[in-house]
Amino acid sequence: KNNGMIGNIYSMGLALQALETSSKFYASREWDCKPAFDRVYSHDYIQPTAMAQVLPALLYKPYLQAADTDCAASTRKTVLLPGATWHHAGCPASPSALPAATTIKVHYSIVNKLQGAHFNHSITVEVPAGSVLLKVLQAAEKEQPDTFSFKTEQTSWGPMVVSIHGLAANPKDKTYWQFLSDEDALEQGVGTYKPHDKEHIVAKFTTY
Repeated sequence: KNNGMIGNIYSMGLALQALETSSKFYASREWDCKPAFDRVYSHDYIQPTAMAQVLPALLYKPYLQAADTDCAASTRKTVLLPGATWHHAGCPASPSALPAATTIKVHYSIVNKLQGAHFNHSITVEVPAGSVLLKVLQAAEKEQPDTFSFKTEQTSWGPMVVSIHGLAANPKDKTYWQFLSDEDALEQGVGTYKPHDKEHIVAKFTTY
C-alpha cells in the first residue's frame, strides 16, 4: 500500500524479513522499503509475538541469524520509580509529569446482516482514557448484558472475539467478527487497539 503497510501491522514483520532476504528470488523491480520501515517504527508494539517477528527485520537478520546478535553492549538496567510509567520514547516519566486521569466516550455498534435474525445495536460507553478496545466491549456488556454479551479466545496475538450477541464465528462458514473504526478495518486486536474520544467502533459479522 502507498502508506507502507504490507497486509496489516501483524504481518509486517514476516513480510519485511521475506523481502529483505529473498530479493534474488523475485522479479527485479524497485521496492521502496522506507515507507514500510517507517510504519513499523511508528507503531507501539506490545505483543511478544509481533515483537519476535519484527525484530529480525529491524536487525537486518532473518530468524536463523538473530541469535548471533550481541545485545549486552547496549543493554542497561533502569530503575522505575514508584508511580512512574514509560512514555513513548522508552524513558520513565516522573510521577509529577503524569497526566491526570480522564475518561473518553466511545460509540460502539454491533451489526449482523449475514445470518439468522439480523440486528444492529448501538451504545455509548465511558472508559478511562488509554483503555484498550476490550474495555469498551466489557463496559457495553456490563450496561446491557442481553445485547452486548461477547466471548473471546486467547491466541498468541492476544484475545480474539469469537462471539457477540450469541452469534459465533465459524471457520466452516468462513465467518468472523470484524472490527472497524467507522468504515476502516482496525489493524490491531481488541487487546491492543486504543480508541480515541468520540470514536465509533463497529463490530461487523462478515466473511472472508
